[in-house]
Amino acid sequence: MATGVQAVRFGRVAPTIPVTDISKALSFYTEQLGFKKVFENGEPVGFVILEKDDAEIHLTLKLDHKASDRNLLHLMVSDAQALYDLLDEAGVRIVKGVRDAEYGLRDFVIADTDGNRLDIGQVL
Repeated sequence: MATGVQAVRFGRVAPTIPVTDISKALSFYTEQLGFKKVFENGEPVGFVILEKDDAEIHLTLKLDHKASDRNLLHLMVSDAQALYDLLDEAGVRIVKGVRDAEYGLRDFVIADTDGNRLDIGQVL
């Protein structure tokens, strides 16, 4: 029988992504990735919760945000190639093209409107 922290089951993680323009970011995540806004807070809006299927992300307004060269989230999907093709066709910035990696994933990296890197993968 597990004890301590091993006895506690962890659930879904919802990363918070800093953005400089909530409206612009919201358009990207809803129109390009298919997320739906389920909550917003502030006047003007400074925080938004988005959901799609089992995935949840939070957008938070940070006017002086500068994108990093690190991935902010890793999103698992059912068909990485199909999503890659849709995003590429839509003109989304591709940071790393789709590939089948030795660690068992088909993956690629895109950037949102603030340059935040999103790593997207599918188990092979």
